[in-house]
Amino acid sequence: MKIAIIAESFLPEMNGVTHSLLKILQYLDARGDDVLVIAPSSTQAVPAVVEGARVRRLPAVPLAGYPNIRVALGGVRRIKTLLAEFEPDVVHLASPFVLGWRAVRAAAALGIPSVAIYQTDVPGYAGKYGLPYLENWAWQRVERIHTTATTTLAPSTDSVHKLRGQGIPRVELWRRGVDTDRFHPDKRSIAFRNKVAPNSTKIIGYVGRLALEKQVQDLSVLADIPDTTVVIVGEGPQRAALEAALPRAHFTGFLGGEDLASAMASFDLFVHPGELETFCQTIQEAMASGVPVVATGRGGPVDLVDSSHTGWLYTPGNLNELREYALDLMGDDAKRAAFSAAAFAQVQGRSWSVVVDQLMEHYRHAIAAGAAVPAELRGTK
Repeated sequence: MKIAIIAESFLPEMNGVTHSLLKILQYLDARGDDVLVIAPSSTQAVPAVVEGARVRRLPAVPLAGYPNIRVALGGVRRIKTLLAEFEPDVVHLASPFVLGWRAVRAAAALGIPSVAIYQTDVPGYAGKYGLPYLENWAWQRVERIHTTATTTLAPSTDSVHKLRGQGIPRVELWRRGVDTDRFHPDKRSIAFRNKVAPNSTKIIGYVGRLALEKQVQDLSVLADIPDTTVVIVGEGPQRAALEAALPRAHFTGFLGGEDLASAMASFDLFVHPGELETFCQTIQEAMASGVPVVATGRGGPVDLVDSSHTGWLYTPGNLNELREYALDLMGDDAKRAAFSAAAFAQVQGRSWSVVVDQLMEHYRHAIAAGAAVPAELRGTK
């Protein structure tokens, strides 16, 4: 199969979109598929081939306030030319919004089927950042992209219902895989625990970007739980503000690879307070590491956390409830061990190979359906 992947963000920026794409590329490389990735340029040295896929970079500028996030410049014509030269069987749109909007129009104009992966709640982000006037515009953009795409894949039942509720057709559920070899209870590290929490016996951990939409500041209600340390893994524009708000927490900065796996397995409890998660991959990674989870009862976590079995879901915005659930598990070693075992068991069988097998079926269905060319997109420039 020939597959063109349009990446709204890609290496060297590591985030949920990039992580998923790398797993997909590894799978496609093993299959022997011919893959082209089209992504924004970077100021850093970047490889021209990643996991067997050729990478074409488009001129890009940094997003205001997020210098590591690059926004591709240009119009539809450039994408249309690249796709026409490559002649893919299907176009994969990874979390499309800016570059993806151009790409879905280019694919439609060329009659190439497209599969759009809904992964980032951009309208929700606009609302969280106090920009309600952009929220409606962002929803209009999301609707136009996913209505034009042959198929839309959403990662959670909440996302599926939200998109269908906006009138978007042809939305299917497609979850994310988890590397159960990399994330495993055996990676628990006494050395890590002694380093980040030398005076505590238990660790409450968070992993993710330190950005406003993640609501990491909500973890301040956990700061004084006896005999515990809050450990925050990640980087982002809010780090300085969070260090001031959580002076007793330990901030590790960004961790990747085996360092991240060891940190995750070394937690006693994983907490994620963000309310805008379309999936929340770090919850799966915590569960694979044998760590129970407390998360907000909204969005992707609702599908992942079996409340009262693998962790707890608290009412969005109810930080007293967040604290009570954390106290419940941190104060009961037997219950925490039972939740840990249940969390580990629940994610077994969710390997990336299984999940990308499902993606290939969605590709085949999109190819079989073909790409109708809306009249307004014929001859798009």
